Amino acid sequence: MQESWNRYGGQTSRDVRREAFVVLVSDRRERAERLARGIALVLPCRVIEPGSALPAGPPAAFLVDVATDLTKSGDSGPEGSRESAAWVAAIAASIRASGLPCLYLSRGHAAQDGAAIRLLGGPTVIDPRQPAGIVPTLLRLIGQGRKRGPGAGEGTPQARVERATAVITDLFQAAARGRPPSPAEAEEGTQIVLDTVSEVGIRSWLDLVWRHDLQVYQHSLSVAGFAAAFAAELGFSRSDRQRLAKAALLHDVGKALIPHAILDKPGPLTPEEMRVMRTHAALGADLLAREGAFAPDILAVVRSHHERLDGSGYPDGLKGDEIGDLVRLVAICDVHSALTERRVYRPGLSARAALEIMDAQAGQLDPDLLRVYRPIVARAGSAPPA
Repeated sequence: MQESWNRYGGQTSRDVRREAFVVLVSDRRERAERLARGIALVLPCRVIEPGSALPAGPPAAFLVDVATDLTKSGDSGPEGSRESAAWVAAIAASIRASGLPCLYLSRGHAAQDGAAIRLLGGPTVIDPRQPAGIVPTLLRLIGQGRKRGPGAGEGTPQARVERATAVITDLFQAAARGRPPSPAEAEEGTQIVLDTVSEVGIRSWLDLVWRHDLQVYQHSLSVAGFAAAFAAELGFSRSDRQRLAKAALLHDVGKALIPHAILDKPGPLTPEEMRVMRTHAALGADLLAREGAFAPDILAVVRSHHERLDGSGYPDGLKGDEIGDLVRLVAICDVHSALTERRVYRPGLSARAALEIMDAQAGQLDPDLLRVYRPIVARAGSAPPA
């Protein structure tokens, strides 16, 4: 395979060229040759087989078409298994460390795809059987990678918020086209929220988020920020903080399927418009369930974040113990965000006014959790003036 790189516009160690190239990591030779020929129409492609090292020099992007357990792809015996696992781990670590765009070709197996997403640090995932196109997706990722700059934990807080805004925009745009959000992008957005809120605090996070005039996206990022601060206040473990922040980031994804005339209406909704608006919770949960990569408690938050302890919520009229803990936590963050966000028809409420309203809803929102949440309301204050 290595001797065939030049036929596909790639390079050998004896012929290193300076132009941008794509690294294709694959354990399926015939498929890799076909992919490399297609990629070479627009960019040189270097193919890496099991056991090979990554080439010198930074590529424009990585394309990964490899099983996380290569013993299922032809290796035999414990020695082959150990060598395969070590090679996959080493390649994945190098890809993660590079921070470069990475496209992973789904194998159609949820457990294997999930393992690959974790190993590669949140790649973009594409089903090669779908019509989106591998080469166009690669080109899009390369273009975004050049503009994107720092990811979670890197760069200025403002740069990270800009990236988070781009991620949530991609998630909603995919949902608007009837496609489930990318698990990798949801993970990336979650990491940005957790790392940045931990570094600069909830007030600075909100100030940065509100520089972008994208109301639905702002709300999702605001609620995720409140959730990150709430998780820290409760002393959650890293994994539980991640779970809560991701649920909050995705909670309103169903609004991508609501007509803009209703979603952006600068005033009260009619009863019929309200009925349509309330479908967003179930629509979002159904959309995520089609992906198969989101945990049941995440789906529960998306579907049930408007449920209330007294049974007055929607879409299912749940009450009391029927409402899970993660849902209760996100519901508080969602209400707080809605009260303090500025809208085209009203300014955001002050921290004191918001707290008074939330305290009055103690029969609907969990009163014990509300008591823990009070310091976050004070730290967040009000939304900046319009």
